[in-house]
Amino acid sequence: MPSRVEPGATELSYFVEGMDCASCVQKVERMVERLPGTAEVRTSFARQSLQLQLDESRTPRGTLEASLRSLGYQPSVLKPAMPAQPGMVHDHGQPREPHNPDADLHRAAVASSPAWYATGQGRVVATAGLLLLLAWGVGFVAPAWGTAGYIAATLLGVWPLLRRAVASAHLGDPFSIYTLVSLAALGALGIGEAAEGAVVVFLFAIGELLEGLAAGRARAGIAALAALAPRTALLVSADGLREVAAATLSPGQTVQVNPGARVPADGTILGGRSSLDDSPVTGESVPIDKEVGDHVYAGSINTSGTLTVRVDREAADNTIARIIHLVQEAEASRAPTARFIDRFSRVYTPGVVLVSALVATVPPLLGQAWEPWLYRAISLLLIGCPCALVLSVPAAITSGISAGARRGLLIKGGAALEAIGRVRTVAFDKTGTLTVGRPRVTNVQGHGLSEQEVLRLAAAVESGSSHPLARAILDAARAGGVSLPDAADGRALAGLGVSATVEGRLITVASPRFAAEQQDLPEEFMQTVERYEAQGQTVVVVLDSTAPVGVIALRDEPRADAQQAIAGLRRLGISPVMLTGDNARAAQGIARELGLEVHAALLPDDKLRLIGQLPGPVAMVGDGINDAPALARADVGIAMSGGTDVALETAGAALLNNRVGGVADLVSLSRATLRNIQQNVAFALGLKAIFLVTTLLGFTSLWMAVLADTGATVLVTANALRLLRWKGRGQ
Repeated sequence: MPSRVEPGATELSYFVEGMDCASCVQKVERMVERLPGTAEVRTSFARQSLQLQLDESRTPRGTLEASLRSLGYQPSVLKPAMPAQPGMVHDHGQPREPHNPDADLHRAAVASSPAWYATGQGRVVATAGLLLLLAWGVGFVAPAWGTAGYIAATLLGVWPLLRRAVASAHLGDPFSIYTLVSLAALGALGIGEAAEGAVVVFLFAIGELLEGLAAGRARAGIAALAALAPRTALLVSADGLREVAAATLSPGQTVQVNPGARVPADGTILGGRSSLDDSPVTGESVPIDKEVGDHVYAGSINTSGTLTVRVDREAADNTIARIIHLVQEAEASRAPTARFIDRFSRVYTPGVVLVSALVATVPPLLGQAWEPWLYRAISLLLIGCPCALVLSVPAAITSGISAGARRGLLIKGGAALEAIGRVRTVAFDKTGTLTVGRPRVTNVQGHGLSEQEVLRLAAAVESGSSHPLARAILDAARAGGVSLPDAADGRALAGLGVSATVEGRLITVASPRFAAEQQDLPEEFMQTVERYEAQGQTVVVVLDSTAPVGVIALRDEPRADAQQAIAGLRRLGISPVMLTGDNARAAQGIARELGLEVHAALLPDDKLRLIGQLPGPVAMVGDGINDAPALARADVGIAMSGGTDVALETAGAALLNNRVGGVADLVSLSRATLRNIQQNVAFALGLKAIFLVTTLLGFTSLWMAVLADTGATVLVTANALRLLRWKGRGQ
């Protein structure tokens, strides 16, 4: 929701070293939100970034940074603090600035990320490992000194964990992962197992380091995306060409893109023809020929001819910026499975502590020796650490969303990603979704007026519309050299047509259904309409007041990949259906060609009703303003990137490559991610179950217990990273 910045607040952006997992983010958010004077708190574990507004009269910046350090994280400022402008409107928590703040933060986060061995965690691993190795070597010569080395290695490794455990307890989480490992390591020292205590903290530190490295890979991938857009552009001005910063370009300006250069902004080609490599942005593997009137993306590579491009979007709103913003939103939108596991872990971890306490005390109170049961209780603490379990879902979701974004499939969060994989029915809009969205006028027939006059009046009414049918009528009028009169009082009739006053007459361009409701149409007129519709064409009727004066027939061809896409969905066990406002004959002609069920002549309300009646879960695919309600009503909405901003904002996912086949790819990616989550949970719980039994039977040592926990974390992380190599169906 948009919000207003309070006067006196300072906007701060930090790189938070060590905040590289979902539980870390939760700890930081809980801590920051408890501080007086904080607002608009936004975190990202993939970027290890923290953004917020801070009233320093209530909480000094030093207090915030000290609180972060108390949790074991090292904050460093990503960009200079700026006073927040009173009244500045934020959209989804992001200020509207002339640059792209999300891209800046990704680039700055990567630049601020030191090599693993230079991080605090890296130094702990290296030092603890060195002490462990020295203690092991000295132990052969002087066992007492070897034991001292193990104790030193344990204390060194457990100290940062203890600090985090205490800080977490102050935040209301006394049974954190750090508490369990600290208790186990100190307990090992208490029962004289210093060597195993040292191995415990060393292996746990390695697991923490591996989590950070995995987050670094995701961070670098998004930063590479942010770097796609060139920093400079050739601006066409009255004085000729001059080089300017791409971030300063504004809509309406004209730029020149030379062969081999990247397109500096989203725009429309005004002059020239070339092949453009969109693969860095949309994932399309083959360069696409584009000419005057075609849309181009910022970051695409111009492979051949020189192009003149009109800038349509500023840098903060171009395609790359939108992808980055969607990925950031996706990180904040947690999947239902992740929320369930978080709730489960809040009960599970205290339960582990309770069971360990019972194992440590009950058998000895019944007459057995204390030491072996204390040892088993400490092992249980380590086995019970929910590290891998907590990481299992967000790691897979983040990898899945990143893999999709790199191939033109934008998914707005874990909830949408999970929902897509479970759909049973996919409902498609027709025009601009299953069809190319570029209909052309095939026939014009007058009823008391000439064909040219019918086209002239219809084009005047449609002159203010961006609907594909309107553009086709306007193109036909321009091609015929028809001069258009002015139109006033234009009014859209949702799902029915459009009307305007032209030369003092109320002219309406509408569907035959709407025209028939206004006045009985002559039989000859209806025969003309039916003939064109039987040929699979869309027909609009031109009305002067309520009297029919002409018929315009248009044809919109199916997309080249539509038939294959429908077949692909059927192979996945999904039922495709077309929902369209077009007439039944034209819709059935397209549906027969593609091989899917169709519901035609629908108003927006009819689409909503049918979405609720189809076997669910249901995904809706559309591109127009009139599709927005259905996109919102479906279990998940999927927008074509060539559609309206309303459709893109309403949907839970978008097909940047504008291919219908992307719907099947989305389902395939979602199902791969869900399988990955199931595998991760199985790894995490399966290893724990096995080692739980072996520990109670006395077969598991401390280092084996922590190796099981660290091993599960490594397996989960590595398995999630496999999704980054996902390439789509049949590739």
